[in-house]
Amino acid sequence: MTHLSPSLSSPTDEAQDCKLPVVKTYRDYQVFRISPEDRNRLAIVFDPKTADVSLTYCVEIFDAGGRTPSHRHNSAVEMFYVLKGHGEAVCDGKIVPLKTGDSILIPNSGTHEVRNVGSDRLYMLCIMVPNEDFAELIRNGVPDELDEEDLSVLSRTDVLVPC
Repeated sequence: MTHLSPSLSSPTDEAQDCKLPVVKTYRDYQVFRISPEDRNRLAIVFDPKTADVSLTYCVEIFDAGGRTPSHRHNSAVEMFYVLKGHGEAVCDGKIVPLKTGDSILIPNSGTHEVRNVGSDRLYMLCIMVPNEDFAELIRNGVPDELDEEDLSVLSRTDVLVPC
């Protein structure tokens, strides 16, 4: 007979505590422009409403010349990963070039913006922790949609080459 100490849990206890993961595909993403004149859209992947945790995870799609306004967060850190394209981040006056495969971590309270400096669209994963009302800002924007080019990048068919 096996005895468990009070600090150890049994497999049955772990199963009762386990939450089912949230699974979405790119076709499930809700897309918004924060303002109608914006040249960037945000496709929400996970946020407090769907993930039950204080984070916002989205795909930000910048048209040529698109940019975020210069802004700062009180306590949140913001992380970006470039899926496709060329851009630059400006943080506290420092300019950092970004290309496909690059990542950048913006510290909390750093005044920053992101710009598409390429001639094609810039696709970036964006994660902000804690949420700091970012998801609410996005959801209060103008609903939009992903087009065929976006779907091609998000499904990674844009990198397929014929045999």
